[in-house]
Parts: sequence; structure tokens; C-alpha cells
Amino acid sequence: MRPQLDQSRIVFGGNGEGGLGLNSICEISRDRKMRSDDGPPGSASGPGPARQPALNVKGGLSAHSARKVQDFLDQNFTRKIALAEMAAVCGLSSYHFVRAFSRTFGVPPHQYVLDLRLDFAERLLAESRMTITDIAHLSGFSSQSHFTTVMKKYRRLTPLQARFGKLNSKLR
Repeated sequence: MRPQLDQSRIVFGGNGEGGLGLNSICEISRDRKMRSDDGPPGSASGPGPARQPALNVKGGLSAHSARKVQDFLDQNFTRKIALAEMAAVCGLSSYHFVRAFSRTFGVPPHQYVLDLRLDFAERLLAESRMTITDIAHLSGFSSQSHFTTVMKKYRRLTPLQARFGKLNSKLR
């Protein structure tokens, strides 16, 4: 299953300064999904969406529904997703979906999607020379300001600090 990206925001040949083209971005997204399936919960970059669902939790999602919604979110996290759309994947009302999702994954759906977006953005920051604005839009944030605010709040770093931190760790 290939992730759906807004191709109008992607420069197909890169930006001439080592930027990523469409193929590289799809590879990064595919690698992120594969790594989240392989590693232990929270191993990608802190407490993120790599957490596995707690199955058979009373009041939680069934294993099948958890897998379906996880796959749906992995493919669609870069676009605006309505709660009703997520609930429809599982065949539940929005009210019941939020409660069951939170019990299964340990965080509300909105936080889970933010974690997916932040993980993807951190990978792009580390592996490309794309502008922070482009990364924000590709990751599903409404603006660079929104991306910076969310990243500061949940990762305690600005995007620029994250980029330089990843570069410095590669040089060591």
C-alpha cells in the first residue's frame, strides 16, 4: 500500500540543492511504516506512533479494527482527516471510536496523528535539505508556524534545532 501524498506540493526532480523528489519521499514514508512495524513500541523517536495497540482491552478496538484504523492513518496522516472518517473505518460512532481508540492506543486519535506527522517531519528534516515550510506542508501541518508550535510543545525542539541535532549526530 502506497501512502497518498499531495503531489502538487512535491517537486518531482528535487530542488537542485539536494532536495527530495517524489520517489525519495515515498521511500521515506514507506521506510517509516516498516520501521514502526519492526521495532519495539516507542523506538522510532521517542514516544510516538510506533506504539503498538493494546489488544483485547476492555472497551477498546478489536484487533481487526485497530489494524484497519492504523493502516488508514499511516496512509492518510498528511491530509486533514475528520474524526467521523476515522470512526467510519471501524464502523463506530465518533463518540465510541474516540473512547475505544484511546483505550487501545493509549492516546486520543488527534495526538496519534500529530505523532505520525512529527515523526515523518523529523525524518524529512534529517534526510533532506527541503525547506521547513515544505516539510510542514508535506507532513500535514497547516503552516510552518503550526508545525513549529506543535514540535516545540511535544518534542521540545524547533524544526531547525532538530535538523542541526540530527546533522551533528551524523557527524560524530
